[in-house]
Amino acid sequence: MQKRHLVKSALALLVAALAAAPVLADDIVLKASHQFPGGKGDVRDEMVQMIARDVAAANVGLEIKVFPGSSLVKAKEQWKAMQTGQIDMTSFPLDYASGFHPQFGATLMPGLVKGHAHARRINDSAFMKDIKAIIEQGGVKVLADAWLAGAFGGKDKCIKKPEDVVGMKVRSAGATFAQMWAGAGASIVSIPSNEVYSALQQGVAQGTDTSTGSFVSFRLYEQIKCITAPGDNALWFMYEPVLISMKSWNKLNDAQQKALMAASKKAEDFFESESKKLDDKMVETFKANKVEVVTLTDAEADAWRAVAQKTSYKQFAEKVPGGKELIEKALSVK
Repeated sequence: MQKRHLVKSALALLVAALAAAPVLADDIVLKASHQFPGGKGDVRDEMVQMIARDVAAANVGLEIKVFPGSSLVKAKEQWKAMQTGQIDMTSFPLDYASGFHPQFGATLMPGLVKGHAHARRINDSAFMKDIKAIIEQGGVKVLADAWLAGAFGGKDKCIKKPEDVVGMKVRSAGATFAQMWAGAGASIVSIPSNEVYSALQQGVAQGTDTSTGSFVSFRLYEQIKCITAPGDNALWFMYEPVLISMKSWNKLNDAQQKALMAASKKAEDFFESESKKLDDKMVETFKANKVEVVTLTDAEADAWRAVAQKTSYKQFAEKVPGGKELIEKALSVK
């Protein structure tokens, strides 16, 4: 009887001690969503998976669950989903949120970024400082920078000169490129990159622009007859950072924030080392699948820039608050 009483007393003391002890919160779980294929070598998915693995290894009570392939949230809805708390993190083509912040259109502006080394210099510029300030005003924080080069693909023919797209139905990643395509005489199809394959297959689109990584990971070589690779005259560069909502960031303690930033820096460095390889891989993959691969000559690239100056740049400077100054700051980065 006495033994039973002692056990009860010990249990009561244990319960009381646990109740009085500082509560060690359960692991914080962050939901990371993106539109890119998972487990198939897409470098943007790999960036997010790396961050999740390194944060778990840091053992700071933080777990990141990754939902690739638009399995949780549709591609263009991820910015809003961060605001509402539906997701915490994303790898996201920032121009997709230009409906909320039109200044983001500058991060997919024809000919603005001229190459991978130039993109690195852009990251440290007054232009990107302004862009990141707008991101933070929107309640979001950049964890890792990423710029991807892109290409043009034609279902039936090569796209080299502006006159090549007259009357063509072209899928465009964002408003600034859509303005350039339309200025050259194309009609515009507005869909995210994960819907391009079926649009080409069904004849909804006859041409597309997208990142070199997406051309491969979405297997567009199965639908494209000719691709215009970046080469020495890349016109298409898009900013696709890894982002976290400020609400989610502010829930983390110091150790968790430090672990997340360290993991994100490592992922950013990994991406930087891989980004040029994406272009080379696209060329190899498309050639292996018997797709014609071409690049723009200096004269052809200048012809496209001339169309962009009259359309994309002009409209951005006139219609976007602070647009003229943003473009000037970006163009000042040599």
